[in-house]
Amino acid sequence: MNKNLYVGNLSNKVTEADLKSNFSEAGSVVSVRIIKDKFSGHSKGFGFVEMESEEGAKEAITRFNNGQLDGQAIVVNEARPKKEQGSGGGPGGGRFRGKPRGRY
Repeated sequence: MNKNLYVGNLSNKVTEADLKSNFSEAGSVVSVRIIKDKFSGHSKGFGFVEMESEEGAKEAITRFNNGQLDGQAIVVNEARPKKEQGSGGGPGGGRFRGKPRGRY
């Protein structure tokens, strides 16, 4: 079963190819994604690496957490599941807040 890892504190110079190359040392890499700002296209300093196996994921965490990549100490741990965004509930809860504008 594939295991998703969070990789934080990435340098702006690190590419997805760099991450794949490094994490391949710990096991088979299924996918790599660096999260970028949608307006500027610059890296937000974190990303995700999907490892093919649980063993590869554990090896990557052991090997690379607090390790150096492009001169910066990176953080590697198991990614948390993505939260569902629904209406109602929490902050912003999907409800319109504010004065209506124009005619309806």
